Amino acid sequence: MVELVAKAKMPIRCTATQAFDAFVQPDRITSFWLKSASAPLGPGAQVEWQFMVAGASECVNVTAFERPRHIAFTWTGSGLFVDISLVEQQGGMTVVGVEVRGFDGDDAMDQIVNATEGFSIVLCDLKVFLESGRPANLVRDKAALIERTRDA
Repeated sequence: MVELVAKAKMPIRCTATQAFDAFVQPDRITSFWLKSASAPLGPGAQVEWQFMVAGASECVNVTAFERPRHIAFTWTGSGLFVDISLVEQQGGMTVVGVEVRGFDGDDAMDQIVNATEGFSIVLCDLKVFLESGRPANLVRDKAALIERTRDA
Protein backbone atom coordinates (compact mmCIF):
# COMPACT_ATOMS: atom_id res chain seq x y z
CA MET A 1 0.00 0.00 0.00
CA VAL A 2 1.23 3.48 -0.90
CA GLU A 3 1.72 5.91 2.00
CA LEU A 4 -0.35 9.05 1.59
CA VAL A 5 1.64 12.26 2.17
CA ALA A 6 0.59 15.91 2.04
CA LYS A 7 3.43 18.25 1.01
CA ALA A 8 4.00 21.99 0.84
CA LYS A 9 7.21 23.94 0.23
CA MET A 10 8.08 27.65 0.13
CA PRO A 11 11.30 29.65 -0.42
CA ILE A 12 11.57 32.47 2.11
CA ARG A 13 14.08 35.32 2.15
CA CYS A 14 15.43 34.73 5.65
CA THR A 15 17.91 32.56 7.51
CA ALA A 16 16.99 29.03 8.56
CA THR A 17 17.27 30.19 12.18
CA GLN A 18 14.68 32.93 11.64
CA ALA A 19 12.22 30.49 10.05
CA PHE A 20 12.91 27.84 12.71
CA ASP A 21 12.30 30.32 15.53
CA ALA A 22 9.04 31.41 13.91
CA PHE A 23 7.69 27.87 14.41
CA VAL A 24 9.23 27.39 17.87
CA GLN A 25 8.52 30.61 19.79
CA PRO A 26 4.90 31.28 20.89
CA ASP A 27 5.17 35.03 20.26
CA ARG A 28 6.30 34.32 16.67
CA ILE A 29 3.99 31.44 15.70
CA THR A 30 0.97 33.37 16.95
CA SER A 31 1.89 36.20 14.58
CA PHE A 32 1.11 34.14 11.48
CA TRP A 33 -0.48 30.76 12.30
CA LEU A 34 -1.90 30.08 15.76
CA LYS A 35 -4.21 31.81 18.22
CA SER A 36 -2.07 30.55 21.13
CA ALA A 37 0.68 28.12 22.09
CA SER A 38 1.11 26.96 25.70
CA ALA A 39 4.93 26.89 25.50
CA PRO A 40 7.84 26.97 23.06
CA LEU A 41 8.64 23.85 21.06
CA GLY A 42 11.75 22.02 22.17
CA PRO A 43 13.19 18.50 22.34
CA GLY A 44 10.50 16.15 23.67
CA ALA A 45 8.10 19.03 24.43
CA GLN A 46 4.35 18.59 24.67
CA VAL A 47 2.59 21.81 23.78
CA GLU A 48 -1.07 22.73 23.40
CA TRP A 49 -1.86 24.72 20.27
CA GLN A 50 -5.09 26.67 19.72
CA PHE A 51 -5.70 27.36 16.05
CA MET A 52 -7.49 30.44 14.69
CA VAL A 53 -10.59 28.40 13.85
CA ALA A 54 -12.79 28.52 16.94
CA GLY A 55 -12.57 25.29 18.93
CA ALA A 56 -9.70 23.84 16.89
CA SER A 57 -6.77 22.69 19.01
CA GLU A 58 -4.09 20.01 19.07
CA CYS A 59 -1.56 18.68 21.54
CA VAL A 60 1.83 18.74 19.84
CA ASN A 61 4.33 16.05 20.86
CA VAL A 62 7.80 17.01 19.52
CA THR A 63 9.65 13.98 18.10
CA ALA A 64 12.60 15.72 16.40
CA PHE A 65 14.23 19.06 17.14
CA GLU A 66 17.44 19.95 15.29
CA ARG A 67 17.94 23.69 15.35
CA PRO A 68 17.78 25.26 12.76
CA ARG A 69 17.13 22.48 10.22
CA HIS A 70 14.35 20.18 11.37
CA ILE A 71 11.26 19.99 13.57
CA ALA A 72 8.92 17.01 13.68
CA PHE A 73 5.91 16.34 15.85
CA THR A 74 2.74 14.35 16.14
CA TRP A 75 -0.65 15.84 16.69
CA THR A 76 -1.93 13.52 19.38
CA GLY A 77 -5.61 14.17 18.66
CA SER A 78 -5.44 13.25 14.98
CA GLY A 79 -2.37 11.02 15.06
CA LEU A 80 -0.88 12.91 12.13
CA PHE A 81 2.91 13.22 11.90
CA VAL A 82 4.22 16.62 10.73
CA ASP A 83 7.80 16.99 9.50
CA ILE A 84 9.21 20.48 8.86
CA SER A 85 12.56 20.86 7.08
CA LEU A 86 14.48 24.11 6.68
CA VAL A 87 17.24 24.23 4.08
CA GLU A 88 19.28 27.41 3.84
CA GLN A 89 20.25 28.35 0.28
CA GLN A 90 22.74 30.85 -1.08
CA GLY A 91 21.60 34.43 -1.34
CA GLY A 92 19.76 34.62 1.97
CA MET A 93 17.00 32.17 1.09
CA THR A 94 15.63 29.28 3.14
CA VAL A 95 13.35 26.62 1.68
CA VAL A 96 10.78 25.53 4.27
CA GLY A 97 9.14 22.21 3.51
CA VAL A 98 6.31 20.45 5.33
CA GLU A 99 5.26 16.82 4.97
CA VAL A 100 2.28 15.34 6.79
CA ARG A 101 1.69 11.59 7.16
CA GLY A 102 -0.75 9.30 8.92
CA PHE A 103 -3.90 9.82 6.90
CA ASP A 104 -6.43 7.02 6.93
CA GLY A 105 -10.12 6.35 6.64
CA ASP A 106 -12.60 6.75 3.82
CA ASP A 107 -11.92 10.48 3.66
CA ALA A 108 -8.11 10.21 3.57
CA MET A 109 -7.87 11.97 0.20
CA ASP A 110 -9.95 14.89 1.50
CA GLN A 111 -7.67 15.05 4.56
CA ILE A 112 -4.59 15.22 2.31
CA VAL A 113 -6.08 17.99 0.17
CA ASN A 114 -7.03 19.96 3.29
CA ALA A 115 -3.57 19.50 4.86
CA THR A 116 -1.81 20.53 1.64
CA GLU A 117 -4.02 23.60 1.28
CA GLY A 118 -3.65 24.48 4.95
CA PHE A 119 0.12 24.22 5.07
CA SER A 120 0.44 26.10 1.77
CA ILE A 121 -1.49 28.99 3.34
CA VAL A 122 0.61 28.78 6.54
CA LEU A 123 3.86 28.89 4.55
CA CYS A 124 2.65 31.83 2.43
CA ASP A 125 1.72 33.75 5.58
CA LEU A 126 5.09 32.83 7.13
CA LYS A 127 6.87 34.12 4.02
CA VAL A 128 5.09 37.48 4.15
CA PHE A 129 5.62 37.73 7.92
CA LEU A 130 9.37 37.03 7.78
CA GLU A 131 10.02 39.13 4.69
CA SER A 132 7.93 42.17 5.64
CA GLY A 133 7.63 42.01 9.43
CA ARG A 134 3.87 41.57 9.43
CA PRO A 135 1.56 38.72 8.44
CA ALA A 136 -0.72 38.84 5.43
CA ASN A 137 -3.51 37.41 7.63
CA LEU A 138 -4.03 34.57 5.16
CA VAL A 139 -4.45 32.01 7.95
CA ARG A 140 -6.79 34.31 9.86
CA ASP A 141 -8.93 34.91 6.75
CA LYS A 142 -9.07 31.18 5.94
CA ALA A 143 -10.11 30.45 9.55
CA ALA A 144 -12.93 33.01 9.24
CA LEU A 145 -14.06 31.38 5.98
CA ILE A 146 -14.07 27.93 7.61
CA GLU A 147 -16.16 29.26 10.51
CA ARG A 148 -18.67 30.95 8.17
CA THR A 149 -18.96 27.77 6.10
CA ARG A 150 -19.41 25.64 9.20
CA ASP A 151 -22.15 27.92 10.51
CA ALA A 152 -24.04 28.02 7.19
